[in-house]
Amino acid sequence: QVRLVESGGGLVQPGESLTLSCTGAGLIFSRTSMHWYRQAPGKEREWVASITESSSTQYAESMKGRFTISRERGRNILYLQMNSLKPEDTAVYYCHSTYYSSWGQGIQVTVSS
Repeated sequence: QVRLVESGGGLVQPGESLTLSCTGAGLIFSRTSMHWYRQAPGKEREWVASITESSSTQYAESMKGRFTISRERGRNILYLQMNSLKPEDTAVYYCHSTYYSSWGQGIQVTVSS
């Protein structure tokens, strides 16, 4: 059974950094592109960043230069390093596997002074 579990969320002040982790079980990271999405209150879920099987990365325009997606294949862990956080980054963040069609349960990130 495929399972994705996010961790590392919390409350931070504007301008601070936070790193999210997504730990996978029952899947092989090298077989799948992995993605981060987020959903703010009252808004639709939006794509944040992706990393392919060959570790190529892509970012949504508003995250470029601030967010970094990476993976630790030997341990099946996906990361999202978030710098210079803004209040509008407040959302529930989800990791997603394309190949396994699996989503994590989500983790809350709140950016507020």
